[in-house]
Amino acid sequence: MTITQLRAFVAAVDGGSFTAAADALGVSQPTVSALIRKLEEHHRLPLFIRTGRRLTLTAAGSELLAWARQIVETAERADEALVELRGVQRGTISLGVLRNANFYFLPDMIELFHRARPNVQLRLFGQNSFEVVEGVREGVLEAGIVVLPVPDDELEVFPLIQDEVLWASASPDHVAQPVTIDQVVSNPVVLYDVSHSWNDPTRRQLSERAQERGLRLEPQFEVEYLEAALELVSRGLGDTMVSRAVTRSAHFPDGIHVAPFETPMYDTIAVIRRRNSILSPAILELIDIVSALLRQRAPRIVGEAPPAPASTNE
Repeated sequence: MTITQLRAFVAAVDGGSFTAAADALGVSQPTVSALIRKLEEHHRLPLFIRTGRRLTLTAAGSELLAWARQIVETAERADEALVELRGVQRGTISLGVLRNANFYFLPDMIELFHRARPNVQLRLFGQNSFEVVEGVREGVLEAGIVVLPVPDDELEVFPLIQDEVLWASASPDHVAQPVTIDQVVSNPVVLYDVSHSWNDPTRRQLSERAQERGLRLEPQFEVEYLEAALELVSRGLGDTMVSRAVTRSAHFPDGIHVAPFETPMYDTIAVIRRRNSILSPAILELIDIVSALLRQRAPRIVGEAPPAPASTNE
C-alpha cells in the first residue's frame, strides 16, 4: 500500500469514477485503474463494485475510506509544512551563539528576524564556543556563531569578522597607553567564562603572550559572565579583557576605560556547521542578519557567510 494508491482511491470515491479521479490527479485513467487494482490485489479484496456509470464501495472499500482520507490529508499537511519551512514561513530553528552575543547582536537579531518571520520559533543557545561546537557536531544545533580557534574536526568554518580585543580598567592610568602583557600581569585581573577557563580562545591568546615573556597570568577573580566581570572592574577590583564591539554596546558600563594592546589582539568570529551539511533557508537568513550586525559594530571583515543550500551540493 502506497500513498499514491491511496490518493487514487480517495479521488475515485470523491469523483465517482476513475476518469474523474484521473482528471483530479492530472494522470491518465489507466494509471488510476492500475493503482487501485494493485491496492486490491495486495489485500485480495475488491474495493469497488464496478457496475453502472458510478463506482460503489464494497464493505472493504468503506472500511478503508476513513483511514485512506486520514493518511492522504496527513501527508498533504506534512508536505505543506515543509514547503512553508522552505519558504521561511514557520517552524523552529536552533542556533548556537557565543557567550557574549547579547553585547554583539542578540537583541537586534531577534527583533529583526521576528519582524520578518513572526511564525518561526527561535531556539538560541548562548554558550561557550566549545559547547556550541559540540552542539553542532551532535546535530542538536543546525549551526553556530563562535570565536576562533575551535576544534574543527567534522566542521566547516566560515570566518565573518575580526574584533579587536581591548584591556579594560576603572583606573585611567592602567590604560593610558597601549597595554603590554607585563602590565596586565602586574595588576589584579578579572576573567570570565570560568566553566571553560583556558579553553576559551581569547584567554588562550593572553596566556600564550604571557608564556612567551616567561610570565604566568593568574586571575584574582574568575566569574562566569562578562557582565559580572565588568561589574567587578567598575568597582576597581581588577582589570579585564573586552572586545571593541562590547565597548560600543549600550550595555557597557560607564566609568570603565579601555586601551588596545601594544601588539594588537583580535577575536575572529565565525559561523560553523557540520561538514557537507545543508543549512535551511531560515538559518541562512538568520546568519545574514548576524553578519550585517557584526559588520556594523566590528567592520574588520575576514570572510563570508556559508553558501546557500544549493551550493553545498556542488
